[in-house]
Amino acid sequence: MTSNHFFAILSRWYALHARDLPWRHTLDPYRIWLSEIILQQTRISQGMAYWQRFVEHWPTVEQLAEASEDEVLKAWQGLGYYSRARNLHYAAKQIVTIGHFPKTLREIRQLKGVGDYTAAAIASFAFGIKAAAVDGNFYRVLSRIYGIDTPIDTTVGKKTFAALAESLIKEVPDSVLSPYGGMMSGASLFNQAVMDFGATQCIPQTPHCDDCPFMEECVAYRENTIASLPVKKGKTKVATRHLIYIYVRCQGYTAIHRRGAGDIWQGLWEPPLFEDQPLPQWKGKLTLLALGVKHVLTHRILIADFYCLDTDTRTALPKDYIWVPEEGLKNYAVPRLVEKLLQTLS
Repeated sequence: MTSNHFFAILSRWYALHARDLPWRHTLDPYRIWLSEIILQQTRISQGMAYWQRFVEHWPTVEQLAEASEDEVLKAWQGLGYYSRARNLHYAAKQIVTIGHFPKTLREIRQLKGVGDYTAAAIASFAFGIKAAAVDGNFYRVLSRIYGIDTPIDTTVGKKTFAALAESLIKEVPDSVLSPYGGMMSGASLFNQAVMDFGATQCIPQTPHCDDCPFMEECVAYRENTIASLPVKKGKTKVATRHLIYIYVRCQGYTAIHRRGAGDIWQGLWEPPLFEDQPLPQWKGKLTLLALGVKHVLTHRILIADFYCLDTDTRTALPKDYIWVPEEGLKNYAVPRLVEKLLQTLS
């Protein structure tokens, strides 16, 4: 199948099925970049509200750069993968230092937290640069249509799919009709269309093959190998960690500290945490709130027990802990697991 034929089928499908997303109605690279960072590891249904919150609170990259890290982390709270928020804030400062949003693929790639996929997405959406934004949707769509069984998590596989995607996008027209009205770059439509096609038509489980416009061209459909593609060679081991949190309540105050680098949730706040060690013998009334609360991260499963300690004297804690009014906790960004703890308090 030629590149032109692939794009013709894809663009006809996209004209009818394009998802109407607010960041697709702008060429502002700041808002496009913001959407791409938020949507890393996040569903659109969840990320939409965060995107709107960020653009309302910080309408320009300059305003985002001027915010404190605590403010950005607090606005990000609930999205997870908090390194994205820290990288976003750092990159905003990079852009302000440059004096404008980078306009080439190489320069965009140099922003903190921007990888090959994100750089290509921003470059094509904002500037019409013909760079393929190869993500999971690309792997799935191309592996099935072209019948490629090279594992996608190998160097050879990544090069194979990147080369195919680039060969397809370089032949698209410079400008095409947009499903949203007016004209748009062919590169932007190509990347958006493959993303939407993979997300709504050629989905991982039970894809909609019966009304697929690529049915006649799809090697996987013809050879009945849809369920086995794309191929992934290895699986990441998932570790289980057991945590104990003690919420200390002392005359309207509670103790928290900021998590450091080198582990999950860097920069977020939490109450005293005990992992693989016995509970301390603190004065006061210790109440069990919940046992075995499960919280799943990408490569970890956390099993947590929650306790509350009511005491009249401030417990001796390491120097990095601070005492804050309980009603003031809402001003501190905390991990989702700590949110669950707070919800158990009466």
